[in-house]
Amino acid sequence: MAPPTDDDEVDLGISLETVATIVDHARALQGTEEGDPEQLSEDDDSEAALLQEDPDDMTEETLVAFIDGLNQDEQAALIALAWTGRGDYGPEDWEEAVRLATERNEAMGAGAYLVQMEMLGDLLAEGVAAFGLSIEDIER
Repeated sequence: MAPPTDDDEVDLGISLETVATIVDHARALQGTEEGDPEQLSEDDDSEAALLQEDPDDMTEETLVAFIDGLNQDEQAALIALAWTGRGDYGPEDWEEAVRLATERNEAMGAGAYLVQMEMLGDLLAEGVAAFGLSIEDIER
């Protein structure tokens, strides 16, 4: 079964704008953890460089708080998207992934669970891409 190509055909249970915000935040955090401070100053427009300008705006704690502030369905969808991006599930398994993510979410907060994933931003972007959608096309 081919993934749908029109976002009207897919109900992920979370808005793409919300996912895009989390992807940007996660990628910016990843950039500061892995980035070389000299390299950051060379590319003043990178997410990591912008984060360095005001590090209080984007911290792991603010990302956890943002995710934990989402409703339970959105949190489960976010976890399921990360699992899909990691290759644990395909678009055809979406309902099962969301069901299991809901169960998993009862054991530990979604924010704390997700920020522990390496490459979270990329996993979420790949999860969205599995449905024929693109995070990069979302206006920020």
